[in-house]
Amino acid sequence: MAIFKGAGVAIATPFYADGSVNYDEFGRLIEFQIANGTDAIIVCGTTGESATLSEEEHVDVIKYCIDKVAKRIPVIAGTGSNSTDTAIMLSQEAEKAGADAVLVVTPYYNKATQKGLIAHYTQVANSITIPVIMYNVPSRTGCNILPATAVWLCKNVENIVAIKDATGNIGQTIEMMSMADGCIDLYSGNDDQVLPILSCGGLGVISVLSNIAPQETHDMCQKFFDGDIAGSREIQYKAIKLINALFMEVNPIPVKTALKYIGIEAGPMRMPLTEMEPEHAEILKKEMEAFGLLK
Repeated sequence: MAIFKGAGVAIATPFYADGSVNYDEFGRLIEFQIANGTDAIIVCGTTGESATLSEEEHVDVIKYCIDKVAKRIPVIAGTGSNSTDTAIMLSQEAEKAGADAVLVVTPYYNKATQKGLIAHYTQVANSITIPVIMYNVPSRTGCNILPATAVWLCKNVENIVAIKDATGNIGQTIEMMSMADGCIDLYSGNDDQVLPILSCGGLGVISVLSNIAPQETHDMCQKFFDGDIAGSREIQYKAIKLINALFMEVNPIPVKTALKYIGIEAGPMRMPLTEMEPEHAEILKKEMEAFGLLK
């Protein structure tokens, strides 16, 4: 059974001006997501600035999110690390806290061979009982899960069940799914490729766009599942300029700026991320207005 189907939000982590986690605003963002059709919440991923959370903060943010959601929709905890031991520790803490699954990014900086990826994911998965979603984003990590590796892991490790595919390489995705014999639950990791991934058998998206447009992102997926391909395509086409604006600068700089525009005080980014350039922020605001998010 799939962990979720539809649009899962890669949720931002709001901060106060002093850099501490703003749990009050985080709670507002969670409630906004649930009220507007989000199908799952992915906490402490890239968009949640997990790279600059301390291990204690990382666990606390996961626990808060799980408690706040209170089983209304699935919560997937980002627990990846370039250290296998750290990924194991975070995954075990997420399971203890009640996470429905974990999202584990490939090791970054030190990277890994395909043999190393098999060992890494196997050890992390074997340390917990909840499902594991592999996260393949070579543009950030410099490390690519090749199709044969992804398929091997899903066929040989019981609780490795899915992949967030942010490769941007549809040819690789098709190759992987052609080899999978149905053993991989596929989620898009790129908002500009939701429809293509769904057409490859995908179950949905883990989305940055959903932070500010949860209902529309949900609808893009649901229309596809309901057989309204034209309706799904219409939303994908309508959203493309906004999606491009959300990635004019490195994620999550634009989306945290966008959250402020819709009245959610996401606060500053943690260094080394900096505030959005004013000219880019104006383009983002214009695209939000064109999409209907701002009055």
